[in-house]
Amino acid sequence: MGAQQRASLIAAYRDLARRCERRDPELLRHVSTTETARDLDQLRRAVGEPQLTYLGISYGTILGATYANLFPGRVRAMVLDSNIDPQAWTNHASDTAPRSPTFLRMGSDRAAAAVLDRFLSLCGSATTADCPFSAGGAQATRDKFDQLMRRLRARPVGAWTYGRTVADVVSGLYFVRPGWTDLAGRLQKLWQGQVPEAAPLPPAPPVPHPNPYLGEEQASTVLCGDSPNPRDPAVYPALEEAAASRASDAGRFWTWAVAACISWPAVAADRYRGPWNKPTAHVVLLVGTTYDPATPYADAQAMARELGDARLLTHEGYGHTALTNPSSCVQTYESSYFVDGTLPPAGTTCRQDKPPFPAPEPVGGIATGGGALAGEMPGVSPSHPRPA
Repeated sequence: MGAQQRASLIAAYRDLARRCERRDPELLRHVSTTETARDLDQLRRAVGEPQLTYLGISYGTILGATYANLFPGRVRAMVLDSNIDPQAWTNHASDTAPRSPTFLRMGSDRAAAAVLDRFLSLCGSATTADCPFSAGGAQATRDKFDQLMRRLRARPVGAWTYGRTVADVVSGLYFVRPGWTDLAGRLQKLWQGQVPEAAPLPPAPPVPHPNPYLGEEQASTVLCGDSPNPRDPAVYPALEEAAASRASDAGRFWTWAVAACISWPAVAADRYRGPWNKPTAHVVLLVGTTYDPATPYADAQAMARELGDARLLTHEGYGHTALTNPSSCVQTYESSYFVDGTLPPAGTTCRQDKPPFPAPEPVGGIATGGGALAGEMPGVSPSHPRPA
């Protein structure tokens, strides 16, 4: 974005913040993770359960970790999938103004850049029938993407500016099938100078109104009230350039993902900032995906270190959450854990059921099922997790 776009964005969020505060200033202080965790415990009591059974994904991992430390004796079974590092979320429980926004502290920029690199490499290794944006090789496809980004910065294609395209790319990496193929198709359309169809929005929640309002105030209230972010808009262009130097286009996206927080008028009245290591009644099962564009695998490792008693199950694959990028192996372990508390062996690694793009036809040896690996259980490896 240029200076004029930045000023417009910041002014729009400032206006939204003023109107939210005018509508209900007291409520803004109480839309927080801590109070949601207390509500969750009230729901547990209301249905007569002595302990909680919980699956939390993405932000839901911070909610789960907060519950586990507020009510450690009430955890029956808890799976946290695609974890946020609690220290990054709370800025190490510091009252000092943070130097960096939430998602840069989490490492979301580097994670998205790594996944984008894999997307382009795998696309380049596939045919254009399987990945329309393929340029016939990994490096050629990376070069093609970089050239497209330069072109869009100079000349948008219809409403598809550089900024909109980067946002579409990062969000398009969340869901591997059919998301990656669809993303490749949109990029190819832009390469050809054509306006692509936007990715479909998720279905509206089943609420009793025919046209539910799906604005972002709720998410902004939780993020901005719970997690500290720089309040001076003047520091963001430098933060953006620093993130871009280490994570290119994805760095720019994740820097501005907290734009609402620059002028947000409320801080949560009851923020839980630790400790995170209270012993729970039962072991918490964590799932971390090695190539996650939002919550990096390193954050799952950090959550495993922070919690009092946790077991990390590594999901060798791509996309945001194993729940929406399935692995039968992960699902089997989760089911056993939820039903009877059985944990996967320490260091267990599962693989995604299907690769992002169809794999080349196997030729001979182990690739066709022969050799020493023929008797291995498909999709599971009880090895140590792969380094992030």
